[in-house]
Amino acid sequence: MNLKEAYSYSKLFLSGNKVDEAEFKALCVCCHLAGIKNSEYALHTEEDIIPSRLAKLLWRLKEGEPLQYVIGKWDFYESEFYVGKGVLIPRPETEELVERCFNYAKDINAPVIYDLCAGSGCIGISLAKKLTNSTVYCIEKSKDAFTYLEKNSRSVSNVIPINADINTDIELPEADIIISNPPYIKTDDLSSLQREVKYEPDMALDGGADGLDFYRIIDDKWYDKMKNNALLFLEIGNEQGKDIKEILTNFRDIEVIKDMYGNDRMVVAKRR
Repeated sequence: MNLKEAYSYSKLFLSGNKVDEAEFKALCVCCHLAGIKNSEYALHTEEDIIPSRLAKLLWRLKEGEPLQYVIGKWDFYESEFYVGKGVLIPRPETEELVERCFNYAKDINAPVIYDLCAGSGCIGISLAKKLTNSTVYCIEKSKDAFTYLEKNSRSVSNVIPINADINTDIELPEADIIISNPPYIKTDDLSSLQREVKYEPDMALDGGADGLDFYRIIDDKWYDKMKNNALLFLEIGNEQGKDIKEILTNFRDIEVIKDMYGNDRMVVAKRR
């Protein structure tokens, strides 16, 4: 079976099984097996594809597993990150948080940055690659997610992965910046999430009864690890801006910022 045949079959199989975005997912899976980028498909249509490997991946998609887990990696910001069961999948909205943070941090000499609830490390590692004079501490509690964090950061010398709970005391040098995409889904809402999202770990999604537990931890335990006037960058749920402004009692100049879709998605604040 060549790549063109594999792609045609995959589209039919996925659409026939009512898998959403069937054409895109078929292209991603086939190009992954061919070891090429999606944009290179037209140049490799005669490339051989092993049918048994294709069948396994298509079946996982049919069962509802996220595409990112099926192919084992995903693009984020300017890099590719390994992902899989046990780690949150990087999302395009979070790239906006990284870009906003970078535009601030680029003017700081040798900034110290904490990425809290780091997951795959996509936020902290992306910043570390752009800010080569920085030191980025990526802190993640989950051992499963930490495996991906270590793998993704292996070649990035200014990233320091730490397997720890952000609700415990961790000795670190004072930070110029804290950035975080913490769990912020209400516990009772987890059961109503889309089927693919349910494959992602509850630990990376569950923000407690009101979805705000981790913002309270950050305000309570992390503000005193920041330099005076250091900045905090947070991703939030689209209805949480008002509540988070009230939670961040140790911060000032709190700004709620919308994402590309017009939803409240980021909070930027300055340490008092």
